[in-house]
Amino acid sequence: MAKLSMIWGLVLVVGATAWVANAQSSGLPQLDQNEWWGSQVLLKDSATLQSRKTIKPFHVTFSQEMIDYLKRRISNHRSYVPPLEGTAFEYGFNPDQIGTWADYWVNEYNFTTGESVLNQFPQYKTNVQGLDMHFIWVKPEVPDGVTSVPLLLLHGFPGSIREFFEAIPLLTTPTNGLVFEVIVPSLPGYGFSDGAVRPGMGPAQIAVILKNLMKKIGHQKFYIQGGDWGSVIGRAIATLYQDDVLGFHSTALTVFNSCAEILNLLGGYIATLQVEIHQYNRTALTNIAEETGYVHLQATKPDSVGISLSDSPIGLLTYVLEKFSTWTHPSNRLRQDGGLFNHFTREQMIDNLMIYWMTNSMTTAMRLYAEYFSRAHRGLGLDEHPTKVPVWNIKAPNDLFPQPLNKMKFLNVVGVTVLNDGGHFLALELPEAFAADVFKAVEAFKKFHANRRTDL
Repeated sequence: MAKLSMIWGLVLVVGATAWVANAQSSGLPQLDQNEWWGSQVLLKDSATLQSRKTIKPFHVTFSQEMIDYLKRRISNHRSYVPPLEGTAFEYGFNPDQIGTWADYWVNEYNFTTGESVLNQFPQYKTNVQGLDMHFIWVKPEVPDGVTSVPLLLLHGFPGSIREFFEAIPLLTTPTNGLVFEVIVPSLPGYGFSDGAVRPGMGPAQIAVILKNLMKKIGHQKFYIQGGDWGSVIGRAIATLYQDDVLGFHSTALTVFNSCAEILNLLGGYIATLQVEIHQYNRTALTNIAEETGYVHLQATKPDSVGISLSDSPIGLLTYVLEKFSTWTHPSNRLRQDGGLFNHFTREQMIDNLMIYWMTNSMTTAMRLYAEYFSRAHRGLGLDEHPTKVPVWNIKAPNDLFPQPLNKMKFLNVVGVTVLNDGGHFLALELPEAFAADVFKAVEAFKKFHANRRTDL
C-alpha cells in the first residue's frame, strides 16, 4: 500500500509539472473562425448558400413511408441468440428484453404523439460554416423585475436534444427574478444538424461553430450548461472565448491534459488488476475499465459501427439503451430489464432513438470520438490552458465517469453540488434537480461578475 501511494504521488508530481510546463510554453491555438465544413458545391452556389444562412423555422416530420419502413425492419428480424443462464445486462443488452421493446416500438409507440413531442418547442435551422445547424430556441415571457439571460444547453452521446425536454419548461419559468432564454443545438453530426464532409471537426472546431451560432442569433455573451460531449465542447468554448462565456455549469468538468492522461493510464492499469483479481469488488475505476470499450471502438472505427447501427433499428436500440442503462446506475447490469424503467419512460427512450434513426446520424455522431482522440486535435492542447470562466460542477453519484474537479484548469470554481441520486443523463432523469441547480449556479455566476464589476 505504501509503495502504491508513493507511485500515485510521483505520478501526480510528474503530471502536474508537465501540465504547467505545457500551459506556460504557448498561447491558445488560433483556430480559423470561418473554417468551412460543408460541401464545396454549396460554397460555390452563392444564391443557395445565402438562402440557407438565413434563420428559418424547422419542423420535424415523421413521414408515413419512414414509419412503414421502420416497422418492417423491426418486425422482420432474425432470432436472437439467447442470453447466458443467470445473466442480465452484464454481457450487454439482455436479448430476452428485445421483444418487449420491439413490440412497443412497432405496436404501441404513438408516432403522431412522438412527432408532436419533438415539435413542442420552437426550432430553427441556419447554415454556419457550411453546415445546416438545427437548434431549439425558446424565448420566455419576461415579467417586470425578472432578468432574462441566454443559456446554451449542450447534449452528449448517445443522447440528443431530447435530453432537455423535461427541463426546458422549468428553465424558461421565472425563478427568483431570473429566467433563461434557452438555445439547444443538435451538435454537428447529431440528429438534424449536418455532419462535416471532411476530417478534422473535433470539439475545438465545434466550439467555434457554436460560438458563431450564438453570435448569429444575437448573443455575444452567454452561459453554458453541458454534460458528456456537451461538457467537452463547453469547456472548449470556455477556454477559447473566456471573455464571452459568463459561466459554465456542467455535470462533468473533466479534462484530458498531461496530468489527467498519466493519472488515467495508471488508474486503468490498477483497474485491470482489480477486475482480474477481485472480479466482484468493483470500484469507479473498474466500472470505467469495463464500460468504456465503446470509446476505443468509436474512436478508431466509427464508420464500421455506424453502418451496422444505422442499418438495423434493433441494433440501434440495444446499443443505445444499454448505455442509458449502465451509465444511469452501474447496478443496472444486474437487473433483467436493465433498470431502464426505474429512471425513464419508454416514450423518452424511443423519442431519442427516432432522432438517430430518421436522420441516419449515428455514423456522423460516432465520428466525433475519432476527431477528439486524433493527433491533430490533441495537438491543440486546449486542456493544457486554464480558463478564468467561473464554473459550477454538479456531481451525480451514479454517473459512470467520475473525475476529480481539476482546479488547475478551472481557476474560478464558484460551487459544487453533490447529489444523493442520479446518473449520467441527469437532465432527463432528474429535471427538477437539474434545473434548480442551473438557476443556483447562474445566480452565483452573476454575483461573481458583480464583485469584479464585469459587464453582464
